[in-house]
Amino acid sequence: MSWYRYDGTNNLVLTLHIQTGAKITEAVGLLRGALKIRLAAAPVEGKANSTLIKFLAVQFDVPIGQVRLKQGGKSRHKVIVIHRSVHDPRVLFNIG
Repeated sequence: MSWYRYDGTNNLVLTLHIQTGAKITEAVGLLRGALKIRLAAAPVEGKANSTLIKFLAVQFDVPIGQVRLKQGGKSRHKVIVIHRSVHDPRVLFNIG
């Protein structure tokens, strides 16, 4: 299974593995079929989820409102939906 897919309705669906408490927010590679992202935020009161959504909105050059947490609100394993993304995630994160 790939870490990303298109759902047929112009949405990009990403499977992510999140590590919180990092010094900087960055995508670092693949881990067990998911894109691993280190977040410079603590998993407290939604701060990590908010940081993740903002990071992905910037990376994919879309408004924050087009990035939605579909699954994993309180888990390190998350599924994110990005509406109308025109960027290829493999190129964006330099990952195959």
